[in-house]
Amino acid sequence: MANPAPASARGLAITEHRLANGLRVVLSEDHLTPVTAVCLWYDVGSRHEVKGRTGLAHLFEHLMFQGSANVSNNGHFELVQGAGGSLNGTTSFERTNYFETMPAHQLELALWLEADRMGSLLAALDDTSMENQRDVVKNERRQRYDNVPYGTAFEKLTALSFPDGHPYHHTPIGSMADLDAATLEDARAFFRTYYAPNNAVLSIVGDLDPEQTIAWVEKYFGTIPAHDGKQPPRDGTVPDTIGREIAETVHEDVPSRALMAAYRLPHDGTREADAADLALTILGSGESSRLYNRLVRHDRTAVAASFGLLRLAGAPSLGWLDVKTSGDATIEQIRSAADEELARFAAEGPTAAELERAQAQIEREWLDRLTTVAGRADELCRFAVLFGDPELVNTALTKVLDVTAEEVRAVAAARLHPENRAVLVYEPTTADDTADHDPTGDHTTEETAV
Repeated sequence: MANPAPASARGLAITEHRLANGLRVVLSEDHLTPVTAVCLWYDVGSRHEVKGRTGLAHLFEHLMFQGSANVSNNGHFELVQGAGGSLNGTTSFERTNYFETMPAHQLELALWLEADRMGSLLAALDDTSMENQRDVVKNERRQRYDNVPYGTAFEKLTALSFPDGHPYHHTPIGSMADLDAATLEDARAFFRTYYAPNNAVLSIVGDLDPEQTIAWVEKYFGTIPAHDGKQPPRDGTVPDTIGREIAETVHEDVPSRALMAAYRLPHDGTREADAADLALTILGSGESSRLYNRLVRHDRTAVAASFGLLRLAGAPSLGWLDVKTSGDATIEQIRSAADEELARFAAEGPTAAELERAQAQIEREWLDRLTTVAGRADELCRFAVLFGDPELVNTALTKVLDVTAEEVRAVAAARLHPENRAVLVYEPTTADDTADHDPTGDHTTEETAV
């Protein structure tokens, strides 16, 4: 029987199961459309990596698509897509996830495929697949980071925001040197440690029969042994604020000057993080935001201005300011105007209309995400892995809508000031400059997906 309303418009029906080997299974039944999403989160990301082996979590995400005991190289893609499904995987600081959306009658296939590589990837992991995917990831780094304008900004600002040795100091893409240094045995040890059922959450959402689904999960995942060798990630504790402004200037062949900044903000999962999200939405999300109105429309010193939140659970979240200048506008003009707007907001807080609009925007984005079975499956895994309780998905929006204007003002006053930011300034090089310098060395000083 079809549900009377989409699951996004009401609380999700959630049931949980735990296999004997520790695999946590979260089901959410919804027969509105004949599709089912499978999402598997492993509690491992770049924060678990050690110095000299950065990028290993992301590299391994790619290796998981290189075949397993019963699936040939690229067979995972071929089988899912041949059955009418879609799939991918991504790596972040705090997790690695794999997901499929399937016609409901192909759910068993998706479960078998995920279990086969969880249980038997080592049977197919060899030097050939290792070298193949090492080259793929290195090429991804070139295409998305090293050889595009402003491509390394996120990497640089993260390194400035968190001290050397901190688990969030480096981004999931890793360095070229560390990717070259990774060995086949490194990859095998990584798999044995982290790709175990007791280090994962499996969520299944959509048109499913709960009893049959659990029977399939037991059949395919139940015999995979647990592994108890995982060490917790290194401590991500740092002060709430940086304590000073840290600045770096980069001379590169970029289209225009740019001012980028990262501010330490409250940890994900807290009321203060929701307040920060609202503050950044008002200040820098869309063409009605304060910074866009000031810098682009009024001053005409910028062609783009945005302010977004990177939520982090194991360390302070980061507020990301990104302004591209217009014409001959200077970085100091941009910086001064932006600081004026931030100071005004910290003193006065949002208007009632601004807060209502920001809450409505976040509500729309949240409901859009929950409209799809894949979005729901991912959020269930997120709340289970990072916060221990998938049921939190049903109260997340209410918490945002409960935040007051004073709470939004207070978090801005405490965090959005010059003594709590890492700043990256891009200055374009001239044609003569680029002719005189090695283009790979002219630096004057993180969800990567398959």
